[in-house]
Amino acid sequence: MATRNILKDGDEGLTKKSRVITDFNERLHILLDDMRETLIEANGLGLAAPQVGVLRRAAMIVDTSIESELPEDQVVELINPEIISNEGEQTGSEGCLSVPGVYGIVTRPESVEIKAQDRFGNDFKMQGTELTARAICHEIDHLDGKVFLSLVERMLTEEEIAELIAGREEEEEEKAEEDTEEV
Repeated sequence: MATRNILKDGDEGLTKKSRVITDFNERLHILLDDMRETLIEANGLGLAAPQVGVLRRAAMIVDTSIESELPEDQVVELINPEIISNEGEQTGSEGCLSVPGVYGIVTRPESVEIKAQDRFGNDFKMQGTELTARAICHEIDHLDGKVFLSLVERMLTEEEIAELIAGREEEEEEKAEEDTEEV
């Protein structure tokens, strides 16, 4: 496994539509393994193949509904994902590994159901709500050549970003304390 470079906003590869994957072979498995390592190292919630320079319909998201102490256990690989239904609406802050340090307010569905394939070509369906639904939609947008900036209703100010980061750090500290108490 290797960590791959994440393309940054402005790279032409981020605006191109990805091609369907038909070969579920060792090359795909290497790509997915590298993407997993890249995602975990970057501490992101999702990563799509175009973000690492591969125009194929492969993505992965962190499913926050899966309880685990290890983030890698929460990663779900999505090959050729398609949204088959969505419900509700949520509006919140969103960022992107390809646009580091920038956050904006984006409206997404509250829940989505998708169909996709795993690394071996097996079909599956998945339901995602709240943050997981947001991550799924965000990564599928990447596969269609869209960066979240095209959906932003309002950019966050530097002060709002600082508050957002401080809130996430506080949540991580509280979780670490809870994990310590359970031992």
